[in-house]
Amino acid sequence: MAVPRERLLLVRQVHGVHVQIVRQGEPIPAVRQTADIIVTDEPSVAIGVRTADCAAVLLHDPGTHAVGAAHAGWRGTAAGAAAAAVRTMGETFGSRPDDLIAAIGPCLGACCGEVGPEVIDAFRAGGAGDAEIAAWFAPGRGDRSMLDLERANRDQLVRAGLDPQSVFTSGLCTKTHHDRLHSYRAAGAGAGRLVAAIRIITTK
Repeated sequence: MAVPRERLLLVRQVHGVHVQIVRQGEPIPAVRQTADIIVTDEPSVAIGVRTADCAAVLLHDPGTHAVGAAHAGWRGTAAGAAAAAVRTMGETFGSRPDDLIAAIGPCLGACCGEVGPEVIDAFRAGGAGDAEIAAWFAPGRGDRSMLDLERANRDQLVRAGLDPQSVFTSGLCTKTHHDRLHSYRAAGAGAGRLVAAIRIITTK
């Protein structure tokens, strides 16, 4: 990322939608803040989130030169973390959703994303309707369902106003590819973490 280690800003993630805002010219916090979303217009830092089956959502506004990073596991996705990042970038930096470019990193795929009924309940509580539930969940064994975390985040970004052609996905399931990617489902508590980071680079 071409920044010193101390200029790579990560957050203390708690599977929510709280946002840390780092404005250009303001002091950089010396301690990790509790949040799952971080946004900035400061070009001297890189911002990022850590995942091991959750989705990382990176956002870039080429017009305002603002960027965002969101940690979206099933809890964060149910609560609309990606859309919260889009909204915060608009409120803070004037970013227009249809100008944003997004990338969703490798995460637990629909092939391996088995979840219980409480996850569907959480999505409904977060505002997902029958159409979204049908699109994001496939029947599994017994009362279990298979969650398509990547699609849920992609659809939420498009619903937040992004051009579908500006949302890029990896198509990689972390559990399926656990030989190359970190996966909590595959390795348990000993799993490592992927870091997805983004930085503003301006040309003069």
